[in-house]
Amino acid sequence: MTPPANCAFLVCLRDSESIAGVINITNIVLGLFRSGYLGYYAFAGHEGQGLMREGMQAVVCHAFKVLKLHRLEANIQPDNLASIALVKSCGFSREGYSPRYLKIGGRWRDHERWAILAS
Repeated sequence: MTPPANCAFLVCLRDSESIAGVINITNIVLGLFRSGYLGYYAFAGHEGQGLMREGMQAVVCHAFKVLKLHRLEANIQPDNLASIALVKSCGFSREGYSPRYLKIGGRWRDHERWAILAS
């Protein structure tokens, strides 16, 4: 199977099927690299309930078992403690620091680089 360049997943509540958040795998590259980048966000009112952790664990499993990726990377602003806690709880390791990585709100922002490898 050849995966698309990007995949999007919805994180939903089990009881109502309301959407609680979104997780994306973008810039999927195969060949010798077999990698993708993660982006994610929870909708207001759904934070801190473990929904994104459960969704992230499912997406990581899908990336490694179905898409056959070797690596997923998430780049996170250092002051985004909730996002860092999420990736840590899902087994990601901090690999480095990228100064002025992404322009957000008209300003270049530093990011921490977190990644997880297929076991």
